[in-house]
Amino acid sequence: MCILYVEESTELLSLPPDASCQWNVWLPRDISAMTNSCVVIPCTFMYPSGIRPSRGIHGIWYFGQPYPQLFPPVVFKSRTDVVHESYKGRTKLLGDLHQRNCTLLINNIGTEHSGRYYFRADLGGANIYTYPDFTELKVLDQPNIDVPEEIVSDESLELTCYAPDNCPDMTPEIQWMYTDYLPDPEFSTDLVEESNTAVLSNTLTFTPRPMHNGQLLGCRVYYPNTTLAYERLISLDVKYAPRSVWVNASSEVMEGSSVTLHCEVDSNPPARIAWMFGDQELLWDTASNVSLMLDDVIPANEGIYTCVGDNGYGIMNTSLYLAVKYPPHEPVVNDSITVVEGTTLALHCSTQGSPAPTLTWLKDGQLVGTITADELSVLTIAEITPQGDGQYRCLAENEHGRASSSLNITVEYAPVLLEESKCTVVREGVQCVCMATGNPEPTIEFYLPDLNITINETDGRYNFYTHTDGHTSTGMIKLREKGERVDNGSPAVNVHCSISNAYGRESILLELQQEKKYMMAVIVGTIGGVAVIAFIIAAVRYVGHNNKKENGNPRQDVVLENPALYYSAVKKDKQNLRKKVLKTELLGSKFNSILEETTGEDGDYQSVGTMAGLERQELNYASLEFIGARSREGASGRRDDGSNYTEIKAK
Repeated sequence: MCILYVEESTELLSLPPDASCQWNVWLPRDISAMTNSCVVIPCTFMYPSGIRPSRGIHGIWYFGQPYPQLFPPVVFKSRTDVVHESYKGRTKLLGDLHQRNCTLLINNIGTEHSGRYYFRADLGGANIYTYPDFTELKVLDQPNIDVPEEIVSDESLELTCYAPDNCPDMTPEIQWMYTDYLPDPEFSTDLVEESNTAVLSNTLTFTPRPMHNGQLLGCRVYYPNTTLAYERLISLDVKYAPRSVWVNASSEVMEGSSVTLHCEVDSNPPARIAWMFGDQELLWDTASNVSLMLDDVIPANEGIYTCVGDNGYGIMNTSLYLAVKYPPHEPVVNDSITVVEGTTLALHCSTQGSPAPTLTWLKDGQLVGTITADELSVLTIAEITPQGDGQYRCLAENEHGRASSSLNITVEYAPVLLEESKCTVVREGVQCVCMATGNPEPTIEFYLPDLNITINETDGRYNFYTHTDGHTSTGMIKLREKGERVDNGSPAVNVHCSISNAYGRESILLELQQEKKYMMAVIVGTIGGVAVIAFIIAAVRYVGHNNKKENGNPRQDVVLENPALYYSAVKKDKQNLRKKVLKTELLGSKFNSILEETTGEDGDYQSVGTMAGLERQELNYASLEFIGARSREGASGRRDDGSNYTEIKAK
């Protein structure tokens, strides 16, 4: 076994048999020193026992690198005084290399000397070896203070200040600063030696409070009889649970205004501050204070607001009540809709107000339904009709104000023919008007079945015109020739009106009525009464009497239908009859139509119409006898259009 002697020590170092006679070195892994002081790096090396140094043992200390070919700075060299410039006059070998002791002293060190140090043994010839093990030197410009990772309020705390004691000629001392405010501080000193290095320590013990958070403490290291002194200050980071939570006082605000809710929490670390509204978290932040801004406050903002502070060491909260005063909000109603006639609807109106508002439904300004003192009103419309089309408004009122919302209901329905639809005889011919209402607006077409013509545009014979006003459509045509007849003898005025939209179609035969300007003749004739009728009878009898004398033919009774004035072909006194008929024309076509209604039958005879009609036919005779003056019900009366009439029968 190889025996290793360490200089300035009575201790013997025993190495294992397999390592004692090989290339080995022992030195501390880490060592520290204060700036401008000194440091001793203990070192012991071994080499193979079979080597016999022929010219003595030499040693070299390198800085930073163990390999000479990389030209590391030379700290110390036993053969010469050639060293790196930064180490000139600073280094000294304290150990005896022949005793395998390579201990090194470095004086007046600075922070630039911090780093790794390697030893190289030179036994002569090829027996040169650089040991891979190294010592890490740390040069400090202030002492170290061992501070626990966590300082908690009301729990005992120990703070330790360390100073290296590796300089043989200088022994440090440690002193705590700024401890006057601490509650019952205690101090203890200790020297720790390990791996031939020494560290002096001083421990401060006390119980911190929240008030000590942020306070300064200092450790001062100095060397007696020198000017060397080193200080380090720390700020206490005392953790404590929230100890106070401050918020605004409860308050009332008007709707639409703004309010700020403040919350301050005293804790360390800063708490996670959260504003809660019921179970809903509105805002949070990790800070000492958080403000919740509420702009345009609405009724839903009324309630209890709670500020909660939680920093992991404890939790605390404080609440306030925010009251919101407001007039009724704009009611929420159904969207405007389009429905089909017969649909049942439920219109909803809801709002909020304080106090609860009254809700009233209005249609086109008129009250419908009932007034409800609640925040919800439902108006039910069963099987809506076209009359239900319009604007519906929900009015909400309370002592703070009023608000309303409207919706439009559009009712779609099949077309409906209006009473104004008819055909009338006018000067230019026959005018037919068809009026219908419906939604969507009806489309109007005229159909002449006798001619198999559908009229929906203007041509040379028929003037076609349409007009739409809201949901009412009007169609009109003018037949330029009146009094015409088709081959089968049916009335020439045979006009059908077709009305249609998406919900239905209807075709109606338009009735022929006289134009109003001809009605005056009927009125005058009625007022004239017996005188005018007597005149007509006299004229007809006169013609019949002359024919009887001339031909000697017996009288033949003829039953006539339409118009009221009928005739037979005659060969004589044509001019006289023409004169009489011209006078009857003053009564107008309206009178003829009334007479037609009294007969109630169709025949193969044509209306007198115009003189052109007389010239196209041979005249026969007939006698007319007016049997009283009575209506179809047996009495004279007045038509719906206001004209008087009297029933006339032919005998």
